[in-house]
Amino acid sequence: MKTFNYFLALLGFLLLVISLSAMINKTKIITPQKVRLSKLVIDSAQLSSYKVLLKEEIEASMGKEPGVLTLYAVFEKGQPTHLTILEIYASEDAYALHVKTPHFLKYKNGTLKMVKKLELIDTEPLIPGLKIK
Repeated sequence: MKTFNYFLALLGFLLLVISLSAMINKTKIITPQKVRLSKLVIDSAQLSSYKVLLKEEIEASMGKEPGVLTLYAVFEKGQPTHLTILEIYASEDAYALHVKTPHFLKYKNGTLKMVKKLELIDTEPLIPGLKIK
């Protein structure tokens, strides 16, 4: 009888733990990602230099910053000085940290005179948190 009572007490405890765990998982605060499109036009005379600095910045950010999820730069075929960068950060805080890093500041300061036009477009993803394969 003692074994049976012990078993019931243990079973009750396990059910309580499982129930509490489920409740905690439901109440987790999900921090929304920051997703942005950056559209740029680069001075054609400085395009090669710009690409070097951009590549260096993207590689450093992706390699060193866990909060930088995606930095995907594409140049338009018909207008090679026009590019769009898909930027995905884990959160607004991750973005705030990113723009203070030495590698971002080197890129930003090094390309100031190369960028003829910059448009920053904050977005609302259709499927937030979707992973890029």
